Amino acid sequence: MTTIDEKLQPIYADVLRRNAGETEFLQAVHEVLESLGRVVTKRPEYADNALIERICEPERQIIFRVPWVDDRGDVQINRGFRVQFNSALGPYKGGIRFHPSVNVGIIKFLGFEQTFKNALTGMPIGGGKGGSDFNPRGRSDNEIMRFCQSFMTELYRHLGEYTDVPAGDIGVGAREIGYMFGQYKRITNRYEAGVLTGKGLVYGGSRARKEATGYGAVYFVERMLGANKQAFAGKRAVVSGSGNVAVYTIEKITEFGGKVIACSDSNGYIVDEDGIDLELLKDIKEVRRERISEYARRKTGTHYIEQGSVWDVPCDVAMPSATQNELTGKDAATLIRNGVIAVGEGANMPSTPDAIRNFQEAGVLFAPGKAANAGGVATSALEMQQNASRDSWTFDQTEARLADIMRNIHDNCAATAEEYGVPNDYVVGANIAGFVRVAEAMNAFGVI
Repeated sequence: MTTIDEKLQPIYADVLRRNAGETEFLQAVHEVLESLGRVVTKRPEYADNALIERICEPERQIIFRVPWVDDRGDVQINRGFRVQFNSALGPYKGGIRFHPSVNVGIIKFLGFEQTFKNALTGMPIGGGKGGSDFNPRGRSDNEIMRFCQSFMTELYRHLGEYTDVPAGDIGVGAREIGYMFGQYKRITNRYEAGVLTGKGLVYGGSRARKEATGYGAVYFVERMLGANKQAFAGKRAVVSGSGNVAVYTIEKITEFGGKVIACSDSNGYIVDEDGIDLELLKDIKEVRRERISEYARRKTGTHYIEQGSVWDVPCDVAMPSATQNELTGKDAATLIRNGVIAVGEGANMPSTPDAIRNFQEAGVLFAPGKAANAGGVATSALEMQQNASRDSWTFDQTEARLADIMRNIHDNCAATAEEYGVPNDYVVGANIAGFVRVAEAMNAFGVI
């Protein structure tokens, strides 16, 4: 790992001691602290009053039991989490993830990243994250409904439009949000639309929310390419994943004139040299909820590969959009050898530290997730705004706001990196720009 400034090393040592075994959380903290040595040298007051230590410690961590009854009548037990990380800029805001890999360390890492990501949007939202080790795959709609209702029966007491506003994440889409909102409404006897985002359009959802994370990542990377006299037009791209983020990343890259020739799921990946057929992909993933191998079965000339990595496919632009630490140092070396010029993270921390270092040393443009994938939460904040004003915007209005937000995030990160002597280092730019906004608010409040 890159060296942390000696002034900050005791802080990281304490975080390591207090959070032993929480690998992803420690990785996220280390990556931010690597950037902050430049800040405390220039602005030593940010090291006062244990400000950085407080930013690294969640304000509240909630762990609870989630009992539910499956279709056979058997009682199942899962564990639920909500980490309310930082509310200096507004109510906690961050998604809920349902996946067997979920544990408190994963949720803390996501909440920590969310704090800085939300700060970069310029919107009045703090950082949080939640989820459960429940696996929705293979479960019926009724089982998922019963699980969501049990989950919300405990979580509801910690939520509120001025307190904590969850959204979706891996394993949590409009169906799950609907079940959770229904249970919240039932328990509280309040139609508090602003308490959850990612809702269906008929009950307060925002147009373009489903597309926002993928679209936003592409807007950021297009701006980054443009700053370096490049564009998506005519470029080959590879997108990992085939969920919501990946599908709409593919859609927007195609609109910008690029050609996405590969995408994946947890079992393997497809290569379609003609360019991914979006209509077919959406039918498989959004309508039928099938595995990506079905794409190759239904479209001739497409290859499905179970062995190896989607990053083995030569491309100009790589968009990791599946999950954390999916793109390794070895994968990065392969991409570089095959001529990649830009990488944009659609997922949260999908590139390992070795991969990031390889990209930066090779001069590959690299857009970190806390900046590049902020479009989802930005549009969630726009949904909150519409709910508060009892309004509903058109798709074009919402997408225009999203595009402006993502371009502003890019420009802020680029200007901050330039200010601190590392031009084109979007990792440093994002970390410092997000940190400074949170730190200024925390300083204004005193020691709390």
